[in-house]
Amino acid sequence: MTQSKQKWQCRVIDGKTIIDSEIVVHRFLVEWSDDAIVTAAAPLYEWEQSEVGKWVMEHAVEKPRWERAMHINTYNQEFAIIARLTEPDQIFFRLKFT
Repeated sequence: MTQSKQKWQCRVIDGKTIIDSEIVVHRFLVEWSDDAIVTAAAPLYEWEQSEVGKWVMEHAVEKPRWERAMHINTYNQEFAIIARLTEPDQIFFRLKFT
């Protein structure tokens, strides 16, 4: 059985103790192009305007970020949106949106 290697972080914000960690909230592929970042702008924007995107943007502890990597099977660019959410928000996200 594989154990989760999720790194939880404890910090105090506005006098409240918050326990949070990063989670991948969305992934998508972009076909190879000269400028994959420009090509990915539309799917990133569409996700941000969706119900799940608005919820994540509102509940994220820090502004979500994206990462790009080569997809090993298709040689396309794989983008992942990563957000730092509190434990209760991660549970809600997983139950409602995945």
